[in-house]
Amino acid sequence: MTVIVLTNCPTGLRGFLTRWLLEISAGVFVGNPSARVRDLLWQEVQQYAGQGRALLAHTTNNEQGFTFRTHDHAWIPIDHEGLTLIHRPDSNGSSGPGTSPHDGTPTGWSKASKRRRFGRR
Repeated sequence: MTVIVLTNCPTGLRGFLTRWLLEISAGVFVGNPSARVRDLLWQEVQQYAGQGRALLAHTTNNEQGFTFRTHDHAWIPIDHEGLTLIHRPDSNGSSGPGTSPHDGTPTGWSKASKRRRFGRR
């Protein structure tokens, strides 16, 4: 099984992928091509995606049962003890390990929010 997700890509690329895969939703393609065809499709996606982003997920013989690849995506797949995980950068732009997500703003519920949610006490 192969899934390709396109975001902000040219419509010509979407039309190209419909030759081998079914478009089940806007920009989401599924199918069961051979490994050779899948790799050729991914090369075409990388070449013609333009400023768009792309994600390829397909079944494989590993612990997870699948693997994925990304193109021009902020989320980066990393290998962690044999498992492929997605590394998401922090909302403040820092993405390295050891960076603190705390930017000095207080966490938790504000007093006004508590009053609205739980009533005035």
